[in-house]
Amino acid sequence: MSEQPSSKPSQTQLLFAAVVVMALIVVAVFVLSSKSEQPVENEKFKQDVVVPQTDPVKPVNTAQTQPEPEPQPEVVETYEPEPQPEPIPEPVEERIAEVKPAEPQLPSLDESDNEVKQSLGEYLTEQSLGLLVTEDMVRRTVVFVDNLAQGKVAKKHIPLSAPVDSFMALESDIIITDPNSFERYTPYVDMLSQMSNAQIVRLYKKFQPLIFEAYEEIGYEGEDFNYTLNEAISELLETQIPETSLPLIKDSVTYSYAYPEWEKLSDAQKQFLRMGPANMKRVKSKLAAVQKSLIK
Repeated sequence: MSEQPSSKPSQTQLLFAAVVVMALIVVAVFVLSSKSEQPVENEKFKQDVVVPQTDPVKPVNTAQTQPEPEPQPEVVETYEPEPQPEPIPEPVEERIAEVKPAEPQLPSLDESDNEVKQSLGEYLTEQSLGLLVTEDMVRRTVVFVDNLAQGKVAKKHIPLSAPVDSFMALESDIIITDPNSFERYTPYVDMLSQMSNAQIVRLYKKFQPLIFEAYEEIGYEGEDFNYTLNEAISELLETQIPETSLPLIKDSVTYSYAYPEWEKLSDAQKQFLRMGPANMKRVKSKLAAVQKSLIK
């Protein structure tokens, strides 16, 4: 908002007015004093003294002759600069140094099992912890994920213990998977559900240096594991969930899917199908959320 002009005269204006008034007073005094100095005739002296006659002198018209006034001193107008407001110093932002907590020192890759198990124990129940293979946990996980991204199942490097119960099928006119076999995987799905997306991402970030180191041991660039993990998750998310029981074909002691479109799936995807539709939905929902969190 602009400032309104003040109605009071400034000091400069007052000084100029005073000088002008003083000049007028000097002129007035000079004129008045000139008029009072005209000579007054002495009547008595005029009677006693005989003034000799002389040639008449042409009178001089003095009515137009005025004493020249003294030149007025030249008034030099001086303007005092108006006082400028003192600049308001800009507020100095106080930069508070962010004190970042020192990152905990991770153990070596060979000695990391206890640290990994202890960190997982903060979120998992004792029953879920019992499903983990606690030997060489980081290396197992890295190798398993690398194979999973390629559609393979590295059975010797699975970081979880195998289900206690065996696979079962219902053999009739059509062989199908026994629904009770799906329940074998429910404890593993429950374990995954016990951890929030943020907790999973936090653990991954915490042990990322060791994960990268283990990935370099098998011949890759460490940071490429992020891409590999994303590919492994996508491999499972792309697996279609069957709406009905899938017919099987028994080959001696193993089973295969009767329909070619299911049998041509990768080993990792066919293993995922063994979890059953209900468990698959829970796992896919969790993996999709985790994948989205890792991309941020």
